[in-house]
Amino acid sequence: MRRAPSGTAPRRSDTVVRTSSCGLLAAERGCISDLPQAAVKIVRTMTHILLTNDDGIQAAGLGALAEVLEGFATVSIVAPSQEQSGAAQSLTLRQPIICHKVGERNWAVDGTPADCVIVALHKLLPEKPDLVISGINFGANLGENVYYSGTVGAAREAALHHIPALAMSLCSKKAGVNFGGAARVARAAAEMILKEGLPDQVLLSVNVPEPWTGGVKFTRQSKKITRNQLSEGKDPRGRRYFWLFEQKIDRDVAPDTDYAAIFAGEVSVTPLHLDPTHTDSLNHLSHWAGPLGKAFRTSDGEARK
Repeated sequence: MRRAPSGTAPRRSDTVVRTSSCGLLAAERGCISDLPQAAVKIVRTMTHILLTNDDGIQAAGLGALAEVLEGFATVSIVAPSQEQSGAAQSLTLRQPIICHKVGERNWAVDGTPADCVIVALHKLLPEKPDLVISGINFGANLGENVYYSGTVGAAREAALHHIPALAMSLCSKKAGVNFGGAARVARAAAEMILKEGLPDQVLLSVNVPEPWTGGVKFTRQSKKITRNQLSEGKDPRGRRYFWLFEQKIDRDVAPDTDYAAIFAGEVSVTPLHLDPTHTDSLNHLSHWAGPLGKAFRTSDGEARK
């Protein structure tokens, strides 16, 4: 691949697929279902990046991402129509996923962050993007909270489709916080990913502190240093309700973890793999197979049907 000029995105191969003007119009609109069968690709001069999030289509962090990538890449946005914090990698299965076009290459989806990625890849975009960036989340995604995060969940969904993915979070809940620094980190990370690549099915979870000292550390995922708490009340009809919140607990933070980096005012970059298998236990627990198998035997020794 030829090196791109400074300040521009790497170019894709100049494979030309001729199509009708009607087909090109459908490609510009970004709806693959409208393309003629022969129009399997369109010519693009810039890298294509898909943006999504869990804070919703109107979120300031998403807007900051789109702005910082302007001129560097062709950007498509497919994001939830409403906030989906805590949605993890959940899917919408019991109702239709409604999609609203709100601008050029810009859609709001009545669904989860993972829904957004799936709909984008299979229906809205004419071909797979070169990179998916989820965020910038309004708040941290550290330690075991990555399992709950819709921001990380969207990036996981992209990685499942073998697309490089980046989950961006700003560690602040202050009203009116400036996402500019986190956006610049996102662009720099995007440039590195597009230049050097990521291992297949590995995504990066990047947390940016507020304020930021300028340091960056590659970190492990920390153990949970908070506990889930429930605040209980009753509504006017006498029904019990609960608000879920977190409470920090006194626990030492390992120095090579994401929490430690953020507490030191440094950006935390954590590579996450999709395979959660604990390889050591495959051998250590393998002797359980025999006793477990006996559960499928009747008293007379016949296999259960």
